[in-house]
Amino acid sequence: MSYASIFRPGLFDGQVAIVTGGGSGIGRCTAHELASLGATVALVGRKPEKLEAVRAEIEEDGGRAACWSLDIRVEEAVEEAIAGILDRFGRIDGLVNNAGGQFPAPLAAINQKGWDAVVRTNLTGGFLMARACYNRWMAANGGAIVNIVADMWMGMPGMGHSGAARAGMVNFTETAALEWGPSGVRVNAVAPGWIASSGLDQYPPAMRETIRGLAKAVPLGRLGTEAEISAAICFLLSPAAAFVSGATLRVDGAAPNVKGHWPLPDHAPAPAYDGFHRAAPPAVLED
Repeated sequence: MSYASIFRPGLFDGQVAIVTGGGSGIGRCTAHELASLGATVALVGRKPEKLEAVRAEIEEDGGRAACWSLDIRVEEAVEEAIAGILDRFGRIDGLVNNAGGQFPAPLAAINQKGWDAVVRTNLTGGFLMARACYNRWMAANGGAIVNIVADMWMGMPGMGHSGAARAGMVNFTETAALEWGPSGVRVNAVAPGWIASSGLDQYPPAMRETIRGLAKAVPLGRLGTEAEISAAICFLLSPAAAFVSGATLRVDGAAPNVKGHWPLPDHAPAPAYDGFHRAAPPAVLED
């Protein structure tokens, strides 16, 4: 089997794309789709064994990938990795700032260490990656950056540290689109809603029933798939989005639009798109 992308074969032939958080979940799926469309993918993450597993999958499927294990929150490590990618491949056409993470907690229970860790991962790390790609290659050659944020509209209770960081990344996206646009660099964001990804298995057991009930609060009646996020990313990296910059594309089934005075009726879930041939449902959603 191979990735069943909606995009034409060879769309990214000859291009090099970096995917942070490429060892699992949405990052893994996106790396597979980009590779299936001809891109050489630089997988970036903290756990080398997970990156190597994805690299092996991509190469088994006929694609090209290489791994860089680092902490994107460390400026020197980021600069060294981007230099290494350029030394090896000679160009960087696209950056997918996907790496992120958070833990559930009310604001009053988050200490400074926890706050700083989440903000550095979800905001500072993405800035460092984007700045290094821009300064070292894109300023002179153009390119496209896609920052992955989250459904944090109107607040993110229970994960306020992540919501603040993601909101900051949206503003960074808009600012970078303006400042870097004259260099031919497009900067956009994708805001996933509740996605049936391996990331759901990282939350504590106490959240199991909450996670299993999320689909009831989505107008489309289901969680999203990793492939639906990857497709949005690939669109924003593609020539079809040549005049799209500074935008945030929500992929959330209209969940943020739900209002307390307008209850959702019982209904069948809307059809899903899942072109990722190696996708596996998170354990928390299995019966």
